[in-house]
Amino acid sequence: SHIIDVIECKTFEDLLATTQPLEEYLANAGCLRPLRRLEDKNLLVDDILMFQVLHRVRGPFERFRDGLRTLGVLDKIKGHPESFRPLLCWSPTMLTADLVDSLFTINLSPVGSNRRHAEEVGTQKLGTILAFATGANTVPPIGFFPQPSIEFLHQEQDTATPSKLPIANTCINCLKLPLHTSYRAFQENMDFALGNTHGFGMVKFLIVSHY
Repeated sequence: SHIIDVIECKTFEDLLATTQPLEEYLANAGCLRPLRRLEDKNLLVDDILMFQVLHRVRGPFERFRDGLRTLGVLDKIKGHPESFRPLLCWSPTMLTADLVDSLFTINLSPVGSNRRHAEEVGTQKLGTILAFATGANTVPPIGFFPQPSIEFLHQEQDTATPSKLPIANTCINCLKLPLHTSYRAFQENMDFALGNTHGFGMVKFLIVSHY
């Protein structure tokens, strides 16, 4: 905030009024310099940045460096910087459904209550979705082979209208999802498909009858 206050000064008088309450901070930071004109604010900002970014953290950084020298860790970092980069440097991570799911804790109502029943309606559909895609409403002891997968239904050039309903290929455990412009339309079509498909032979009939 000190830097922003100095940068936003429009006149030399504003600069003096802004820096006067900061004299103790500037003195401790080694940034106290005589100001003779408005343009001197740029030099002052450079001094403050140098203190905040380098000088203020130099001591802790040097102690950290000395600690890394223990057992030759610093030499290993210098010799293999890319291997240590994920451990020492932050990098943006692409959000995934699993990552977002791990960030939240679900707080459900007491077991047996009406609220709990309403809250678990979504989880009760998971078995139905799994059965729709694979033919099994629970995970088999040996798992699935092939691994269940999801694809998306796009409008083909030789098709007049894209499918509004999901399609499953249980032979390869593949669930093909339609693309909708709203979540409500997607949910309604998913609920219709899951509620009216009760076997392997029903998928094609369901799609034809829906249209």
